[in-house]
Amino acid sequence: MSATDAVAGAAPDATPGWHSLSWGKVWRNVRRLQTRIVKAVQQGRWGKVQALQHLLSHSFSGRAAAVLRVTSTSGAGTPGVDGDLWDSPQKKTQAVQALQSRGYHPRPLRRVYIPKSNGRKRPLGIPTLHDRAMQALYALALDPVAETCADVNSYGFRRERCCADALEQCHKALGGPHSARWVLEGDIRSCFDRISHAWLEAHVCLPRTILHKWLCCGYLEKGVRHETTEGTPQGGVISPILMNLTLDGLERLLHEHFAATARQRQQNKVHLVRYADDFVITGTSPQLLRNEVQPVVQRFLGERGLELSAEKTQITHSEDGFDFLGQTVRRRRCERVLLTPSRRSVQRLLSQAKERIEHSGSWTAGELIAQLNPLLRGWTRYHRHAASSRTFARVERALFGLVWQWARKRHRGRSATWVKRKYFVQRGDRLWVFRGELPNRDGRPTPIYLVQVSRLRIRRHIKIRGDANPYDPSWEPYLEQRWQAQMRDSETGTRQMRLLWRVQAGRCSVCNQKITLESGWHVHHNSWRVYGGSDRLDNLSLLHPHCHRQLQARNKELGPTASCEGRS
Repeated sequence: MSATDAVAGAAPDATPGWHSLSWGKVWRNVRRLQTRIVKAVQQGRWGKVQALQHLLSHSFSGRAAAVLRVTSTSGAGTPGVDGDLWDSPQKKTQAVQALQSRGYHPRPLRRVYIPKSNGRKRPLGIPTLHDRAMQALYALALDPVAETCADVNSYGFRRERCCADALEQCHKALGGPHSARWVLEGDIRSCFDRISHAWLEAHVCLPRTILHKWLCCGYLEKGVRHETTEGTPQGGVISPILMNLTLDGLERLLHEHFAATARQRQQNKVHLVRYADDFVITGTSPQLLRNEVQPVVQRFLGERGLELSAEKTQITHSEDGFDFLGQTVRRRRCERVLLTPSRRSVQRLLSQAKERIEHSGSWTAGELIAQLNPLLRGWTRYHRHAASSRTFARVERALFGLVWQWARKRHRGRSATWVKRKYFVQRGDRLWVFRGELPNRDGRPTPIYLVQVSRLRIRRHIKIRGDANPYDPSWEPYLEQRWQAQMRDSETGTRQMRLLWRVQAGRCSVCNQKITLESGWHVHHNSWRVYGGSDRLDNLSLLHPHCHRQLQARNKELGPTASCEGRS
């Protein structure tokens, strides 16, 4: 049996090199088994589900995909307690061979703390790369089960779903003329840290021994090992899936209690919108939410070792407004529900921009703009689906004041007219656009401009259908259309990149998998520029970053003019 043929099933006797793997075949095998798991769950054949999960978690394709996942993210350079990093093709190949469940014992987590917006610190456990890869391997088998059994209006940590979907569902639940007027803002106290181990081991469709080892692996802090008797390993790959499985079922429970009949739906108007452990529940009166809905939620959480936070859980009228996922949802007197960027979100953005400006040191204007633009683009793209035009204009005025102050301090002895001529230019109909210069690939200075926040077009987000399942083949045409529309409207990357994306039908030329905003991309020259290759479209290909690295390694062996076409 050849190494290429062995990719389809169990581990081959001789593992192929990392750069010689056929990622197209790897992902086809993984997706095929995940599709079979979904069908078995829909049929209620849980014995077959476990058999297919075992097959996937012991297959070569699953192990290779797991190693790829943990080595292609930003956290790949963060080691665990062993200090080990998989930063070479040889180490990644060895890691694929080492992913074995027999004799597996996870290492303790490395405890670190990250600051929260309220000034406190959130504890985070960092597993070793080997433990992350093992969690990613079993996550491949567990996620199809979680997606098939998930609540309709759960949007956090799920494929094809985002914050904009949850916010749009809030708008739908509160925006009608006869919609509910009251909202229960739910906050679970330390959700990840308090989930019951006994409940997880009894209800999660994973090998109990493996799951128990992850839950009880402990953590190291200042050289001292601490045991973990509750909660999931926050910071682990599989933790978001375990958290979603813990909270799934709440929407169905509320439906059985308050909306089982058409009359109950009309009287109560109870709707749940959840993003991870943050949720809101609508209702027709505060008495209904406080005396009937909240006790049902508390009993549901109590069975899983969780409880509501008394300080943060509150009942609010929709006209008073409430903050959810960085936006303020408020019903106006004209019976319209508007979503706007929250005051806290705006303040956080401006404080981050001010901090970068204050710590600019000897940066040039171009270097300062290069630091500010990613921050502004990310924030505006997140809020572009809300009623954000006025907020964007206020943010742009505040940013102008910050960069003007920076320019005046940089040249204290110069007049305001001189500073304007040096740093601000006219661009289109805008007279005061902050401008700098950065060297391009050839070392020549190229102009760079501060993002004009108020010029970003506001676009309404189309919410994903609640029962859409990314692992179910029947939903593939619908999800393909959404994916293509999102990439077209993202305005991400250069014009050349977007044209390449359309020419290649949005798929990588090496592995034939989707190129998304989350996966990222690289532009590859089929014929190297150092050997006369041009920047014309017929000499370019759009690839995943890891596929690009793999192709470059192959080209060093096959020659500088090797093409990526046909390497699937």
